Amino acid sequence: MKKLFSFLSIVLLVVVSNCSDIPENNDPILGVWTNSNTLETNSRTASITREEWIFNDVYLGRYQAYSNNELVFYTDFKWSNDNDIYVITYTGTDVEEVAVSLVEEDGTDILSLTNGAVFAIRE
Repeated sequence: MKKLFSFLSIVLLVVVSNCSDIPENNDPILGVWTNSNTLETNSRTASITREEWIFNDVYLGRYQAYSNNELVFYTDFKWSNDNDIYVITYTGTDVEEVAVSLVEEDGTDILSLTNGAVFAIRE
């Protein structure tokens, strides 16, 4: 009886360990995307703002906003891909959901809004 129990335990362990494969996500959106702007506040100073989105392979990411190289806001987000439209949802914040598509222009990867405006550029 002990041999049968040991054998069944080993078989169960092998079956369970083989079922735990995590599929690899190779989506082209993975990585760091940025958007930078320079705003003239007066003739002597300029305010530089930078936004950064870091997309990871488990459909999550981190959004960070900088002003003059100082972190002013950050939050996590979820992302999904449906027919090459990426939807970015900032859970737990007042930031609105955004739908973008991935396009390539002159060898540069760009996230474009549905109206064609540039949302972010791959870093």
